[in-house]
Amino acid sequence: MAAYRTSPGFFETPHAAVYALMTVTVLASGFCFIQAGGASAPAELLFRDGAMYTAALARHEYWRLFAYGFLHVNFIHLATNMLCLVLWGGHLERRVGPTYFVIIYLCAMVFGAIVGNATHTTPYLTVGASGATSGILGALLCLWILGKLDVRFDFFAINIGLNIALAISNSRIDWGVHLGGFAAGLIGCALLDLIEKFNAYVLRCRFPEAVKLNLALLTGVAALGLWGLRVQPPAAGMPGWILATGFVVACCAVIKLVDLALSIRKGLAVVIIALASVNAACVTLGGWTLATTSVCVARRPGGPGPLENLLNAFCDNPLLVTTLVAVGAVAVTLLLCSKEIYRGIEDVGFVGSSLRAERNRRHGL
Repeated sequence: MAAYRTSPGFFETPHAAVYALMTVTVLASGFCFIQAGGASAPAELLFRDGAMYTAALARHEYWRLFAYGFLHVNFIHLATNMLCLVLWGGHLERRVGPTYFVIIYLCAMVFGAIVGNATHTTPYLTVGASGATSGILGALLCLWILGKLDVRFDFFAINIGLNIALAISNSRIDWGVHLGGFAAGLIGCALLDLIEKFNAYVLRCRFPEAVKLNLALLTGVAALGLWGLRVQPPAAGMPGWILATGFVVACCAVIKLVDLALSIRKGLAVVIIALASVNAACVTLGGWTLATTSVCVARRPGGPGPLENLLNAFCDNPLLVTTLVAVGAVAVTLLLCSKEIYRGIEDVGFVGSSLRAERNRRHGL
């Protein structure tokens, strides 16, 4: 069991996913501060850019479930949440990897917003990454309970105690978001552990983190595409459970196909190149969809400011923008996965064997 544990200590050096989420959050919040002309953002600006509010779910503004977590009221609010992300994120990312870390983070963000929305009986407006960071703490507690994280109990006693004290002492803190995010992280981490244990029986290879992350992103894009097409024929006449079942079956088939490809000679290089091509295809399909729908024709106001500006820039020249982004998607994929490509090209049969051995050695997270 010792091989599964992180090194004990109160602080763990952050890794790539933590830095990436910090960068996106700081840029999004900083953009709001620049728009506001100061170190804080007014409620009207936050509402326009993606804050959660009372009727968001009733009006099907689901994009706010993600957007609110990257916005902050002021610099102190931003700094506090980023400090929590740094203090807790390093432990979790090192233990579960960047892919599962991002999944836990985003799920905690979404479910925190849902629980927060359910707990409010009066009009409200909420922003901040506190739900997502609480999910990190919940996931760490799950790993500690499972015996897969070597930190002392005082790590949780201090951090959870401080969160409770802040929620009690400050009436402006949305405790529903904190609680929902914490529960989502705790439960989500347990489910991921079960999934990894199940994968040991159905998959031959343990996926490299770059492959796993790219597949997770493509799954999210495909899910969004299916959600958008659910009202279009022929999907409009199908029950939702049939669409969901078909989507899950298709995802499982793709995962198994990738698993088989990784087990063959030079399979890793083939998988990376295939993923780069699929990334470009998704960008092209998305650009074509936007250009041929009412998005570019209607130019409906009321969306978030930054998103509206990006859509306007795209609609002015959709072919050029789509081509540039598609080429960029291929370039970024190949650049980020350059080590895996080189490893796959030089493979004489050992890569597949090592990935199979890793799958057999590791059970669960």
